[in-house]
Amino acid sequence: MQIRRLIYALIMVVFFLGACSPTTQPIMILPTPAADEEAVEVYPEITPFPTRPAYSPGELVEYTAQTGDTLDALAVRFNTSVEEILKANSFIPEEASTMPPGMPMQMPIYYRPLWGTPFQMIPDAAFVNGPDAVGFKTQDFILQQDGWLSAYEAWAFSGTRTAGEIIDYIALQYSVSPKLLLALLEYQSNAISSPMIDAVDEQHIIGFDSSYWTGVYRQLTFTANLLNDAYYRWRDGDLSEFDLADGSLVRPDPWQNAATVALQSLFAQIMTVAEYHYAVSPDGFSQTYQDMFGDPWLIEPHIPGSLTQPDFQFPFAPNHVWAFTGGPHTGWGSLAPWAALDFAPPSEVAGCFPSSVPTTAVDDGLVVRDGPGFLVLDLDGDGDERTGWAIFYLHIANADRVPVGTFVERGDFLGYPSCEGGRSTGTHIHIARKYNGEWMVADGPVPFVLSGWRPIRGDRPYSGWLVKDERVIVANSNPDGRSMIPAEIVERVD
Repeated sequence: MQIRRLIYALIMVVFFLGACSPTTQPIMILPTPAADEEAVEVYPEITPFPTRPAYSPGELVEYTAQTGDTLDALAVRFNTSVEEILKANSFIPEEASTMPPGMPMQMPIYYRPLWGTPFQMIPDAAFVNGPDAVGFKTQDFILQQDGWLSAYEAWAFSGTRTAGEIIDYIALQYSVSPKLLLALLEYQSNAISSPMIDAVDEQHIIGFDSSYWTGVYRQLTFTANLLNDAYYRWRDGDLSEFDLADGSLVRPDPWQNAATVALQSLFAQIMTVAEYHYAVSPDGFSQTYQDMFGDPWLIEPHIPGSLTQPDFQFPFAPNHVWAFTGGPHTGWGSLAPWAALDFAPPSEVAGCFPSSVPTTAVDDGLVVRDGPGFLVLDLDGDGDERTGWAIFYLHIANADRVPVGTFVERGDFLGYPSCEGGRSTGTHIHIARKYNGEWMVADGPVPFVLSGWRPIRGDRPYSGWLVKDERVIVANSNPDGRSMIPAEIVERVD
């Protein structure tokens, strides 16, 4: 259970020590681990899992690149090195960012015991709230099934909401597919198909036994947070193992995809060992998803090979001295991905204060969504943040900001920095990117470069640097001279 305790501890550290937190939940009360089973559970016979042989050290094996694959993450998963991968695949340039989906590769592999099942439950394009979700009407789908969830209403995000509104809100904020959330509700509780559900089951509908994370909204919020954490840590090469309810260790198969590992990690935290093995089999969760939404493997990959970011400028005017107050940290929630950066306007006072220094657009785009303290800029102009590049601004004051539907050009006014939205210890803005619904890690293979400055993460969230040529700016929530971005070096990109 060591990995699970580490994850929960990380949640608490990020929540209470961060300079800002883009979650709307005031506290984090953690679910208790599943109790050991007193009786042997009986499940239908499951389709046998394929197995991997014990490969010779450095043996070359066939691998087909998946969406979002990077050389660094592949090296961790196959227990090898980037240098060995490049030597075995001389056609890959050293500066490559993401691998083209479907590209055949030769991977030098070093066997590790306790590899999990190679069966993949859903593709990554079905995990994110991206192009596949465009046009999907969550509440209409729920009503068509005529199950318990169709009549569900509850208080959530400052109002009485239907199940569809709750799911869509979480799907947008965390950028996790509403179809995936619906399939989890159905698999865990038959909430879509069954007309009845026990009151206790409703309070713990996903399976987290908690006195705080209760009901559909909070259970799904916690679920989305943990799913994202595992998904993006697998992407980064930071997640290599987790444990089951009995303490047994699972190392995800090196050929696995991020969406499957995220679901495996989630199920390990809410299920008994028998439930887990059934859920990750072809007869378990993936069958429920396919019964509800068809074959997910027909969905087009959402991350192309060699993805690059457009030229972005800093999100403020070049005639003001701002401070770099937060290195890579969570885009939304309290865990991975470390997609966001923080900047604070000039001021003679500390803490939360009204600011008249404007926040600006990093590039041309359409304002497509706003809410308490946040605003979303869609850069491809199609009006949907789930396609193409989208920029998420948090802690934008509600007063005087540009309304939804406004087209802005690079450098145009958006609003004023504040402490509004989420948790904040001082007036600033929090900014993160998504591409086709996928959060883009700030210092990842497609770095969040602003006016030529590239972020580097520190050893903990919010720490880190901005670098350009030989110049370095240090992230500091209590700005000093090292964290200032002088006006004369804030360059526009034309």
